[in-house]
Amino acid sequence: MKIAIAADHGGYAYKQALIPFIEELGHQVVDMGCNGPDSVDYPDYGLPCAKAVAAGEADFGVVICGTGVGISITCNKVRGIRCALCGDPLTARLTREHNNANMLAMGGRIIGMELAREIVRVFLSTDFLGGRHQKRIDKISHYEEGR
Repeated sequence: MKIAIAADHGGYAYKQALIPFIEELGHQVVDMGCNGPDSVDYPDYGLPCAKAVAAGEADFGVVICGTGVGISITCNKVRGIRCALCGDPLTARLTREHNNANMLAMGGRIIGMELAREIVRVFLSTDFLGGRHQKRIDKISHYEEGR
């Protein structure tokens, strides 16, 4: 799979560490910035990453800011994006199984690196269950489309 990844300064170190980890899992990574630890605005990186996922240029997205909150809110403004802020592997698994999340957000100042790796591994290896969950995703999609 192709995974787009982006971060602001609060998630830069995690992004840099997660890129080789995601590649070791067998995925192609598209680094969408930021490119250093200097202060930047998370929408400048979260929005292009979300747009890439929504356009089908990447299968999934991983975004990191200080808490994960700001960048997840930003990504969820893009039509077709279901970005879930996860701080544990169970939430990562359930958001894929039940919510068909296509983006994962994490807080670089909130969780440890080993936990972040496990969350990414679980998120990327879990399939959507469909079934009764699909009708809920359809309701979200209908709202996005103005129906």
